[in-house]
Amino acid sequence: MDIVAEGLVFPEGPVVMSDGSVIVVEIMAGRVTRCWNGRTETVCETGGGPNGAAIGPDGALWVCNNGRDADSPLGEGWIERIDLGTGRTERVYDACEGKPLHAPNDLVFDASGRLWFTAHGNPYAEHRPAGGLFAASSDGSSIVAVNRRAVAYNGVGLSPDQSHVYVADTLQARVYRYENRAEAQQPHYIATAPGPVGFDSLAVTAAGNICVATIYEGAISTFTPEGQMSKTCFPDETYVTNIAFGGADMRDAYVTLSGTGRLARLRWDEPGLSLAFNG
Repeated sequence: MDIVAEGLVFPEGPVVMSDGSVIVVEIMAGRVTRCWNGRTETVCETGGGPNGAAIGPDGALWVCNNGRDADSPLGEGWIERIDLGTGRTERVYDACEGKPLHAPNDLVFDASGRLWFTAHGNPYAEHRPAGGLFAASSDGSSIVAVNRRAVAYNGVGLSPDQSHVYVADTLQARVYRYENRAEAQQPHYIATAPGPVGFDSLAVTAAGNICVATIYEGAISTFTPEGQMSKTCFPDETYVTNIAFGGADMRDAYVTLSGTGRLARLRWDEPGLSLAFNG
């Protein structure tokens, strides 16, 4: 395992770029950072709590901002896009059907340019708002609630044929599957993991396996679409929060070790799935 960057303030949302750099968010610092081997630079200061990130069909970096920072720890969140050339940010969505988004967490674009994102809900509120799964257009014109009654959705990804959307629930430590349809629907249960663990972000391999960052245990739990599980553990790190794939053969796995503020790279045993707009 190589350490690409350290000294980060709870990094998440790695995006592997074609120039060999990796963009991460620093949730607790309210900023987006580009990482090379041993070097970092600030892309922009977002404020709030930038969480998941992905390149959209417009070439911009899209970010789920959970809205929490030192001044507003229980704030409602939003979806924003960032021009990587200028660092300019633009808020695209902060509500669905007139209801605020509660802690948007992670996002992915399908090949048509549709944005799928999760909301985690607010774990710090006395009466906790539910999380959910949403689908939205990348031009800012429409947003649909696919499920508003999830417990604490976190990671989201697509199957290789794009027919299914996978989500991970943090508090339940479960993976669910949805159909790739922008309409209200119920989830299909796939798998869970034993022990006192939680699920964070996820990435899908070219073969269709679902790699889920597993917090409190410090691991990546890999599930087949049928629910069989294997595990890769990271010693001395309980907050393994994200995984993303890159490299010429898509077998370079970039993993955020958020508790110790590091971005790591290791060789994975199978290629990751290429994302729609990361080329």
